[in-house]
Amino acid sequence: MRKSEVLAAEAVSCLNKALCRLKDIWEEIGIPEDQRLQRTDVVKNHIKNLLDMMIKEEESMKKRLLSSIQTCRTDMEKLCLQLQIPVFEEEDGISILQQEKNIRTEVEVLMKEKNRRMDQLKALLEQEQDLCDILCSLPYAIAPDSVPSLEQLENFRQHIAKQNEEKAKRYSEFTELKKQIILHMEELDHLPETSFEKDVVCEDEDSFCLSRDNITALKLLLCQLEERKAENEATCESHREKIQQLWDRLQVPHEERALFNEHMVASRKRNLEALQTEVLRLEKLQLQNIRNVTEAIRSEISVFWEKCFFSIDERQDFAPYFSEDFNEELLALHDAEIQRLKQHYEDHRELYEGVQKWEESWRLYLELEKKATDPTRFTNRGGNLLKEEKQRAELHKNLPKLEKKLKAQIDAWEGEQGREFLVNGQEFLQYVAEQWELHRIEKEKEKAERHLKKSKQTEEDMLYGTAVRTPSKRRFLGTTTPVKSRKLNATSSMSSGTSNSTMRSVYGGTVCRSPVPRLLLSANKTPAPRTPGGSKPPHPRVRGCNKENEVQFKGTPMSEGLGQH
Repeated sequence: MRKSEVLAAEAVSCLNKALCRLKDIWEEIGIPEDQRLQRTDVVKNHIKNLLDMMIKEEESMKKRLLSSIQTCRTDMEKLCLQLQIPVFEEEDGISILQQEKNIRTEVEVLMKEKNRRMDQLKALLEQEQDLCDILCSLPYAIAPDSVPSLEQLENFRQHIAKQNEEKAKRYSEFTELKKQIILHMEELDHLPETSFEKDVVCEDEDSFCLSRDNITALKLLLCQLEERKAENEATCESHREKIQQLWDRLQVPHEERALFNEHMVASRKRNLEALQTEVLRLEKLQLQNIRNVTEAIRSEISVFWEKCFFSIDERQDFAPYFSEDFNEELLALHDAEIQRLKQHYEDHRELYEGVQKWEESWRLYLELEKKATDPTRFTNRGGNLLKEEKQRAELHKNLPKLEKKLKAQIDAWEGEQGREFLVNGQEFLQYVAEQWELHRIEKEKEKAERHLKKSKQTEEDMLYGTAVRTPSKRRFLGTTTPVKSRKLNATSSMSSGTSNSTMRSVYGGTVCRSPVPRLLLSANKTPAPRTPGGSKPPHPRVRGCNKENEVQFKGTPMSEGLGQH
């Protein structure tokens, strides 16, 4: 039996006991029967009313529970829809009270999740609003009043993170641009004029709007300042070149130049003004020294004529160069011509330097070719011969490459200019070909001269029986002994004191060499033994190597001595 049933039975028992006790009291008092009935009826009505009231209260509680269940169920469905989660599934077979408790608890959990999401959304919206104000960007597409899903919150966080990265990037770019802008303004002595320039230079960095338009405007402002700076520097550099030219032309002392060194380096506004003033002063001074300045410019023109390989006709085209009527107009013509020549040289510097390099290489190559034919080159002790041969081979290899490169540059130049590229009034490639041809002809000429000289020497050797040989360090394998000359026509002849002997006969006091060519002996053979009838000719190798004896053969003192005898 349930406890509630036991309690109900006890309540009935208590009620019966109470009625019995009332009956006993009434009897003891002596209350009449009709009054007892009335009193019993009052007790019954009282108990009945009390029980009815209690039942009514319990039924009211039941209704409240059922109403709460319905309300919580409606709220739960709404929250699940807002939070975009599945609806809570209720348990079957439970009491109304438990059912109401479960649904109410679930609604409270869902409400907490909703509030948490809304709080996060509010914080993210505040961050995004700050970023939008700084970056001047559009707000993120999310409803501030609706409950966001977890995916929407995550995407929103990622968007804000990217915005923060963009803010940091733009801020870094802004600070760098601002730094450069301020530096350029200081160098240009430029004060902020527009409101934007004032905002950039004077306002707090954190309050500056980092919009794309502002960043673009900053870059544009920096470009404008850089252009102005470049223009100032170019103008200053032009003035410096002009000043340097005028200094050289006017022969300004170095002490006076040193006082102006500060303005020859910096390019600020005050430096530009000082340079302009100096140019005006020097130009005025130049007019007072027209002849000297014109002569100085002519020297410069002559230098650039050489650099640009101008021919005589091209040089004579500038008639003022030869004028002796020195005046401002003549000076202006010379000044314009030197500027034109400088610009012409700068426009084609690479080509002219290439031609100059070829000429220097060609000159060095010819010098090395000339040294290669010099017999004294073998006497070097410092390895110069090997270095020169290596350098000559390298030049012989690189010259055609340089010519090929110059040909491509000349073709491009001629295609651009619409005229031929001339060096000293002649096509350069034709000039190069002529140089190679002249070199070839010169080498053939030298070869022919050597061949002719060798032929003449051979004829002399065949005629007089002597041959000039280069001294050798090798020793002779055979031994040589003095050989006496044989007698001719019963006349005695003198024998020389050296290893070489010649046949001499006395005819009117002159000495004659034997016209008969002599055979060479092998280095491994010794002279044949003498015969009673005469003596054997001397060894020709010994005679060829003994230069002192050659002097005796060709000289006149000995001939005079023999004539006296």
